[in-house]
Amino acid sequence: MKLVFAGTPEVAVPALDALIASDRHEVAAVVTRPDAPAGRGRRLVASPVAQRAEEAGIEVLKPAKPRDPAFLARLREIAPDCCPVVAYGALLPLAALEIPAHGWVNLHFSLLPAWRGAAPVQHALLAGDEMTGATTFLIEEGLDSGPVYGVLTEHVRSTDTSGDLLTRLAFAGSGLLAATMDGIEDGTLKAVPQPADGVTYAPKINVEDAELDWSAPALRVDRVVRGCAPAPGAWTRFRGERLKVMSVAPLPDRTELAPGELAGSKNAVYAGTGSHAVELQWVQPQGKKPMRAADWARGVRIAADERLGA
Repeated sequence: MKLVFAGTPEVAVPALDALIASDRHEVAAVVTRPDAPAGRGRRLVASPVAQRAEEAGIEVLKPAKPRDPAFLARLREIAPDCCPVVAYGALLPLAALEIPAHGWVNLHFSLLPAWRGAAPVQHALLAGDEMTGATTFLIEEGLDSGPVYGVLTEHVRSTDTSGDLLTRLAFAGSGLLAATMDGIEDGTLKAVPQPADGVTYAPKINVEDAELDWSAPALRVDRVVRGCAPAPGAWTRFRGERLKVMSVAPLPDRTELAPGELAGSKNAVYAGTGSHAVELQWVQPQGKKPMRAADWARGVRIAADERLGA
């Protein structure tokens, strides 16, 4: 099939690579979000998908909005058979959905209908899911509600961050998306409607959502830290300034610390929660680079009864 691939961040690149490598399909063009400011100089930088497509000599389309008439006209000229999508980052209008003969097929990083929306991997970790996966489905106007072509499952490890899990799903999912294109092309795959039960939603996690509540159980604190890593990053306050908490380790045997209360030894620093303590492993003080929590604690010289939090 002739394909137009839509995607933007680094997590979409493995799927693009898998389709470029396929001997059954042609990636005729790539659709991605416009160049965005990045780095200290805030200069405009092309998305990871755009950079990979340019390296491969593939035409890159960067519409400000996918309803732009010029973009829709170019898409009609290319006349793709199907448009595979991975984390494109913009809603597709009906006028675009109707152009390819086999529609737009999305690789979504959850076991639909669970965790429809922008942040499925983060919400899976926040909820403590033991199993997640990826799904390919036909995009329709509803939010991640279209019929399903294929599914793969992935075990959630106890130390996974959202970055860890998303990376594994991106590579495993690239094979699923390529196989879905094969099945659509040869007619062996038919999309099956999603079940009506089990629908949950995964809206974008913002900075406010990532603030740690030290009165919550240690299990919840650990989930928020892992689910918000690397972005937006779990955080708390210490002496009125923000402190990013990048990794923790629950300590079920330490129950003497009050929520947010700090205690330290030469090589470790601990914080109380609503259940038992956690060891702070890596932190990032405001305006500084990430550092080992024990080094941070020695530098700030924690006083007796000092606490994390508001």
